[in-house]
Amino acid sequence: MSDELQRITAIDDPYLLLREVTKRLADAQQEVTELARLRRRVVQDLHAQGLSYAQIAEKAGLSRGRIHQIRHTGPAPEGAFLGMGAVTVVTPLRWDGEKKRPVVAMADMNSGKRLEELAKSYGLAVSSGHVLVSGEIDLNRDGLIVVCGPAMSQAMSDLYAQDPVLGWERTEGEPWALVDRRTGAKYHAGADIEPHRPHDVGYLGRLPRPDGNGSVLAIAGIHTAGSLGVVHLLTSDLNTLWGQVGERHFSTLVSVEYDPETDEPRSVELLCPLYLHDEEATA
Repeated sequence: MSDELQRITAIDDPYLLLREVTKRLADAQQEVTELARLRRRVVQDLHAQGLSYAQIAEKAGLSRGRIHQIRHTGPAPEGAFLGMGAVTVVTPLRWDGEKKRPVVAMADMNSGKRLEELAKSYGLAVSSGHVLVSGEIDLNRDGLIVVCGPAMSQAMSDLYAQDPVLGWERTEGEPWALVDRRTGAKYHAGADIEPHRPHDVGYLGRLPRPDGNGSVLAIAGIHTAGSLGVVHLLTSDLNTLWGQVGERHFSTLVSVEYDPETDEPRSVELLCPLYLHDEEATA
């Protein structure tokens, strides 16, 4: 019996016992999910290196059938792109002058809900939160996926400033742009330039938390259609993204053609490479 289990079974208060058991079961389930994901990832990696299932089984002391089952069942490894165990999807609150209260823009709400559904499909526990109207947000938490640009939050602006390759720029009185410092290219939203067209640019990156003890998955568009486009990319091609960046710090830009009536993406493609920040630091 583990020390933790011994501690819980020694609790006399039945209500405290119920709470502790419930919490421990939730934590244990998350741990089981991540162990199963890691096990499947190891089998896939070994098989990709050229080992047969029979060879993996022999070396691991398991049956070939068990190895084959592990390879094709359980939570997929690419779910770790979003986080481990549990994630919190955060969207920004905006002040509605007519309703006199904070609201979430429809496109941001859709982005948040789709990210939650995506995370759940990979066996992750999911909760939600908001960037306050003031821009305040605690970024020093595990498993954060934040849909918010630099204009709405100083904390997010400071986070984006850590990116060694891609940056947000705005000259006073001018619209926002995303800049690739590697190539010098500057990208504007189609709604902000002449002739107007239903096109936006989105940012996707995994950046270091302010306290240095983890990462934040950051998503933003110059406008909200850009964020929706990034989410569309994640839901349609997460395996490819995971295969290229894993859990490393990275960033990229996404071109989004969208329906002007609904902001829904019509086509999405990368505007630049998936820049790995550790490689950029040594370049």
